[in-house]
Amino acid sequence: MPDAEDVRRIALSLPDTTEKTAWSMPTFRVAGKMFVTLPEDETSLAVRCPKEERDELVLAEPEKFWIAAHEAQFAWVRARLAALDDEAELRAVLTDSWRQAAPPRLLEAHPTLGLPEDHADVG
Repeated sequence: MPDAEDVRRIALSLPDTTEKTAWSMPTFRVAGKMFVTLPEDETSLAVRCPKEERDELVLAEPEKFWIAAHEAQFAWVRARLAALDDEAELRAVLTDSWRQAAPPRLLEAHPTLGLPEDHADVG
């Protein structure tokens, strides 16, 4: 079961990522743009997620994902760390969020980072 230290370790391993405390919680930013937070006493995480995908995630796995009321108008979703399957799922969630926040120069420098494995070998 992944925990907050796994989030921290994986997030900080992603290119140009820094940790900064904001709203009394750890946040992680790529090139200064936030892509993950650790709210609820670090028992969950909030990540960037397109609204269509977010709604599908919440409907498919409500025990794992939910939308915080104050984030409903934004493209963010919450996930319970204890409900994630393993570190691989956590890494996939974090890298997907990182890709959404990363500037083009980083996406160009790391074209397969965060893509499903069947696409990672292309190129």
